[in-house]
Amino acid sequence: MPRAARSKERLRALACAVAAAGALAALEPVRSCAAEGNSPARRAAPAATPAEWLERMNRALTTRNYDGTFSHWQGGTVETLRIIHRLQDGQVTERLVSLDGSGREFIRTGSSLACYLPDRRTVLVEQRPAQESLVGIPAVDTQAASLYDIRELARMRLNRRDTHVISVSPRDEFRYGYRLWIDDSTAMPIKTQLCDTDGQVIEQLVFASLTMQAHIPDSQFRPDVATDGFQWLRNDAAPLAAAPAPAAAWRALKLPPGFRMMMRGPQTLPGSAAPVDHLVFSDGLAAVSVFVEPRGASGPGEVAEVRSARVGSSSAFSTVTNGYKITAVGEVPPATVRFIATQVRAEAETTPATTPAAAATTPAATTPAATTPAASRR
Repeated sequence: MPRAARSKERLRALACAVAAAGALAALEPVRSCAAEGNSPARRAAPAATPAEWLERMNRALTTRNYDGTFSHWQGGTVETLRIIHRLQDGQVTERLVSLDGSGREFIRTGSSLACYLPDRRTVLVEQRPAQESLVGIPAVDTQAASLYDIRELARMRLNRRDTHVISVSPRDEFRYGYRLWIDDSTAMPIKTQLCDTDGQVIEQLVFASLTMQAHIPDSQFRPDVATDGFQWLRNDAAPLAAAPAPAAAWRALKLPPGFRMMMRGPQTLPGSAAPVDHLVFSDGLAAVSVFVEPRGASGPGEVAEVRSARVGSSSAFSTVTNGYKITAVGEVPPATVRFIATQVRAEAETTPATTPAAAATTPAATTPAATTPAASRR
């Protein structure tokens, strides 16, 4: 395979690993509301603010049982998928199935995620934060609210449902924005759009059907993929939340405003002979995964093989520094992954820093609550 083709395939594998886990943005616990849960959201106070609608949406996505089919558009291609979500006895189980594309399936039971990849004849099993969702629906916490302008644009009918159209617009050039159509009765997102820095749609998700169910049987969470002859890759080490690191840990010397480390640990990737180091940085909504793996020897301070690419709605940037290949991937502008990748170093005593703008706009990032993720979106 030509070198350029191998590089593109490698970036696709990295993007797949990121997509399988979903966005690793941390969510603050939403306020309890007697009108929510499995009762219709319309019983709550009618004059909810846009931020409150996002809270209701976050709660509906994580606490309700639902089965939906949706179309996913990006880069001019459309794929139909099915998502099944269940909360039973305090444990979340999810299944995401590609109905007309690659045939891939992702099944999450608590913190265990199994990725069935028939196009690679591979099953990847790994540990993920138990609150992580398989569908890339944005969730905004208190930290992210200071970095985005949140507004209700309109109320409109969509797929025979009354919806609130909420925009989440970034205040700088380091992140993308969203538009969400939130169902007035269930608080579920019927449609979402990811928008670039010019406001153009680069990814869209629209539910064609969505049912809220009181009970979903175990049989709905069994894969249809026949795995005879598949390679099984297991990554049983649980991811580590950001914490004081041991000597020579990988970290970012500086970060874009509002970003902070959310997770650090080994990651098994399809095609890798051994686990690679995996770091996740998030502003509470957008997330960037960084993969660090050994590469051929290079001189001290030498930087080589700089590459940038777009994989669907994700940006990727890869460079080699001091014999290690560092690749950053995320649904953020290209400048953001480049910024983060070029700041990652093996430092024993340097504390990760943010830019001066970050210190001014995100004081909550220094508090214990802000550095410990309570939940995640996707």
